[in-house]
Amino acid sequence: MRLTKVQRLVLYALGEFYASLNQPLLEKNLRLRTSKITFIELLLSSQMILKQERAVYKNLESLEQQKFIAYENKMIRFTEKGAQEFHKINEEIKQFLNIRKYLKETKSSRTLQTVMSE
Repeated sequence: MRLTKVQRLVLYALGEFYASLNQPLLEKNLRLRTSKITFIELLLSSQMILKQERAVYKNLESLEQQKFIAYENKMIRFTEKGAQEFHKINEEIKQFLNIRKYLKETKSSRTLQTVMSE
């Protein structure tokens, strides 16, 4: 079963949250985890996911049922399947961001024809 857009967004948000949270701890070989409610509050406060708390909770529950995430002592963690899906989403997003970066940095050697429009 394929993930919905919101499920993919939640999974990606969790991965990026853990990446930013754990970046300073990489040298010490430590990993921080978060609880479900803390993560839901973070998503809602970001206003990037325009769902109600219950809808986010249901999406996390669905991700757990599909074995993308699991809970260990009430803390969310990726399963192997979830980590693979996060990396797949991350690679897909990188392609779009690379295009944006390329277009911002590239100066055309040709003179471009432009037309003003209203």
